[in-house]
Amino acid sequence: MHIETLKVFCDLAETGSFSLAASKNFITQSAVSQQIRSLEERYGRELIERSKGHARLTQAGEVLYEAGKDIVHRYREIENNLQSLARSVAGTVRVGTVYSVGLYELSAPLKRYLRTFPEVTVHLEYTRANKIYEDVSHGEIDLGIVAYPNKRPQLLVAPFREDRLVLICSPQHPFANFQRVSMKKLHGEKFVGFERDVATRRALDRVFRQHGIKVQYVMEMDNIETIKRVVEVGSGLSIVPEPAIAQEVKNDTLRAIQFSDEPLMRPLGILLKRGRRFTPAVQEFIDFLKDKSARGGIPESSRVITNGES
Repeated sequence: MHIETLKVFCDLAETGSFSLAASKNFITQSAVSQQIRSLEERYGRELIERSKGHARLTQAGEVLYEAGKDIVHRYREIENNLQSLARSVAGTVRVGTVYSVGLYELSAPLKRYLRTFPEVTVHLEYTRANKIYEDVSHGEIDLGIVAYPNKRPQLLVAPFREDRLVLICSPQHPFANFQRVSMKKLHGEKFVGFERDVATRRALDRVFRQHGIKVQYVMEMDNIETIKRVVEVGSGLSIVPEPAIAQEVKNDTLRAIQFSDEPLMRPLGILLKRGRRFTPAVQEFIDFLKDKSARGGIPESSRVITNGES
């Protein structure tokens, strides 16, 4: 039995979804089905109950999963430790991030990194922030990148960068010709926001309370792309990271307005599991994110990630 097959089985057990298991392993759903069938043939037991697109473990599947997840975890540790000893920059880097960061903040450092280290494969997964914290804590991914990072006992947080947040509206909105606007002008306005459990939404709600502002939330979305589309058709205002709307501003489908009160900045952080030994590939990726791209010219002390929030 191959470790890769066992990992696919464990991912299926944890997600309950053939499509998600396929996505996590960069294979097709049919390949997932084939690998599960090979395991069932090997052990002569049904391991997965399939019903309406959802997969549940049988009793035999539970037994294999409990043992298999430890095997997969130990295998990853062995690979990481051997790569660290060899100091070769190769292998896989697994990264989890939210859409508003991954789509607009990682493109440049990721391209530079892959050009510099062509023997490394980066698996980039877009998901919600709470899952990123869990995946880093459990060792499912090497690092996570989130907005407004918060401290947790098992995690280290390294600063990445800060985004400027800007007000956006459609070209037909009364605010469209403003260069700057006071935060107070938002009071009573229709607003398109992130869902309430999204860190950026919580931070903006705190800012509104500090300024005594109440906006009318007409829609709440879980991703920035949908927010932009809704604002484009004139459903309301929104506040988003400036890098995320560069193309829309260029195409004049959205207008971006700065705040006259004070700049609104959104901190981004890199999440890492405390006490984990990073492979050279992971460490170099962290350095690229922190704009330290010269391998070999970085003092060892600067390669140590310290705890803290950006």
